[in-house]
Amino acid sequence: MDEAASCASGGGFRPGVDSLDEPPNSRIFLVISKYTPESVLRERFSPFGEIQDIWVVRDKHTKESKGIAFVKFARSSQACRAMEEMHGQCLSPNDTKPIKVFIAQSRSSGSHRDVEDEELTRIFVMIPKSYTEEDLREKFKVYGDIEYCSIIKNKVTGESKGLGYVRYLKPSQAAQAIENCDRSFRAILAEPKNKASESSEQDYYSNMRQETMGHEPRVNMFPFEQQSEFSGFDKNDNRGQEAISKRLSVVSRVPFTEEQLFGIFDIVPGLEYCEVQRDPYSNYGHGVVQYFNVASAIYAKYKLHGFQYPPGNRIGVSFIDDGSNATDLLRKMATQMVAAQLASMVWNNPSQQQFLQFGGNSGSQLPQIQTDVVLPSCKKKAPPETPVKERLFIVFNPHPLPLDVLEDIFCRFGNLIEVYLVSGKNVGYAKYADRISANDAITTLHGKILNGVRLKVMLADSPREESNKRQRTY
Repeated sequence: MDEAASCASGGGFRPGVDSLDEPPNSRIFLVISKYTPESVLRERFSPFGEIQDIWVVRDKHTKESKGIAFVKFARSSQACRAMEEMHGQCLSPNDTKPIKVFIAQSRSSGSHRDVEDEELTRIFVMIPKSYTEEDLREKFKVYGDIEYCSIIKNKVTGESKGLGYVRYLKPSQAAQAIENCDRSFRAILAEPKNKASESSEQDYYSNMRQETMGHEPRVNMFPFEQQSEFSGFDKNDNRGQEAISKRLSVVSRVPFTEEQLFGIFDIVPGLEYCEVQRDPYSNYGHGVVQYFNVASAIYAKYKLHGFQYPPGNRIGVSFIDDGSNATDLLRKMATQMVAAQLASMVWNNPSQQQFLQFGGNSGSQLPQIQTDVVLPSCKKKAPPETPVKERLFIVFNPHPLPLDVLEDIFCRFGNLIEVYLVSGKNVGYAKYADRISANDAITTLHGKILNGVRLKVMLADSPREESNKRQRTY
């Protein structure tokens, strides 16, 4: 992102490029409406602390906003609190889409990913060797809720090395501790375990001054690493032995309500129920989610495992073995994948259409529909001159379905007049002579996968507002 192109004419102190990340993590990254002015940003974010500057990223040529902005605060704790309280909020009553707020990545890092929770909530401190974990907790609990404390000890003697970690539940609490604790602790943000240096134990003290300037020794003290929910969030890791079912277990380091759990997992169609389970011995959030079908549960698991809610806290999602056999479903999903690849080849290469049409056996048949959706039987189409009562807008991901497959699917709800695709786009329309039939199609097909293609089916504009200039390909 070209931050230089975003210079806004904000008043007050404007930091130079070299001081954009001083102090660290004092700059937030916003995804906003293209029509949000700088004055609204200043009004909504100034309650969190001193704003040093605001950048609205603009197009180099048109000077129009790209819907991206940066806000630089004087202190890290101010930026973190702004992220915690404003992420997912609407800036004005007229806004229909909530904004996204993240801590901006350091310009010198060369990375474009979001700053993760472990980078913002865990601090590294120098302490007297006489300190116990309880002493450490007592010193730092004044700045916020502590998840855990740990002291680095010599593996042989068990003596403290005078170094420790404190992990808070919120990034703003960790930032407050760094800003306000006694300077003798030399508190800094700890680097994540997978990014820490490979320094040996003998290098701890010889490099102490360098560590306090932004580096820390590599120590395996993270107490959750043996728990599968938090051992990693790589969606490509090998989970072939994991049982697959309609039920999911949800684990979070931050407690959540049933309404919050429902709001997260209802994003995936087919949610049957969810419940929150209370653990009297910890503050973690535990829940169980069940979908009507296994396909929805699989999709939810791999889309929401590692999802950050609230910002800075990742939730862990895993299957609960309910004894069901998912072999048939997996076989069907594999068939859908092959069908999707074939459809993509046909859609993107007209010559392949001719090959499929004239090569092989004569007398081609309509492609078989592969889906776990229960579809009605085929019904006759309405005459072309029938008045249009309802029009549906269809979005395809990753590519459109063939037109004959679309007709076969949408005619099953009755009273279909016409279905067509928009040239060069992954969208199409279906016209119905009856509103009930159109609503049945939406209820049955929206969010479902057919032949490896996910459909979004929703109401289009009123038929009387349809443009006569619409270009059609089929």
